[in-house]
Amino acid sequence: MSRRFENQVVWITGGGTGIGRALALALAEEGAKVVVSGRRAAPLDQLASQHAAISARVCDVVDEQQVADTVASIVAEHGALHMTVANAGYAVAGGVEELALADWRRQFDVNLFGAVSTVKAALPHLRRADGRVVLVGSVMAFLGLPRNAPYSASKAALRLLGHALSAELHGSGVSCTTVHPGFVATDIYKVKNDGSIDDQRADRRPRKLIWSAERAAQVVLSAAHRRRRELVFTGHGKLGAFIGRHAPWLTHFAMTRAAGKKRTDALARGKASKS
Repeated sequence: MSRRFENQVVWITGGGTGIGRALALALAEEGAKVVVSGRRAAPLDQLASQHAAISARVCDVVDEQQVADTVASIVAEHGALHMTVANAGYAVAGGVEELALADWRRQFDVNLFGAVSTVKAALPHLRRADGRVVLVGSVMAFLGLPRNAPYSASKAALRLLGHALSAELHGSGVSCTTVHPGFVATDIYKVKNDGSIDDQRADRRPRKLIWSAERAAQVVLSAAHRRRRELVFTGHGKLGAFIGRHAPWLTHFAMTRAAGKKRTDALARGKASKS
């Protein structure tokens, strides 16, 4: 097995489930000392119990003091920090007209400002280690889909944060890698707009397109190790990002046509029920 991260100290936010969890296990197998953090202690503790090289910290990335304290405790325990993965995030769903500004603020607080806080706290230590920053974005950064505007906007902002940070860090020894996965097996669909968890929520994404978190983790680690600036992955993710970049009209056409068909079908059902 490859040991690309032997004896490196890695901090992963949103590390209790999904890609974060898979990254932690993969890094531990490669000889890294891994610290996972998140809002909920239970999944973090369960993960830490699976491997001696993994430890857990409860930390909400929207709380700047908690983030600073987490970094301080990691460095105090391990003596260094070599890589930080800003993976914490969730999705607010709903139409622009119906969502409250509080929903938008919460979305950006977690997905964008949480990542900024994470990076700012970690960078002084990463500079001493010629370390790595990894920002976990989404293919939705390239696609403005209806009822997904807050999530897409937050991930688009994160993408440009990655571009700017990569340029700012050039020549410092620290790299910034921004990754944009397509559909990956995570619990993101269980998180409601207010940030609470609903374990009964169904995952409506197309199952045949969903990658395992383990497969996604290997792609992310390869990109981080090679210090790539940006990577879109999964086949459908690459296609979606390409369309979003070069043919956004196609997305608009497909989405508005589908919406029009739903309205027509609904009207037809209404007329049939009255007759």
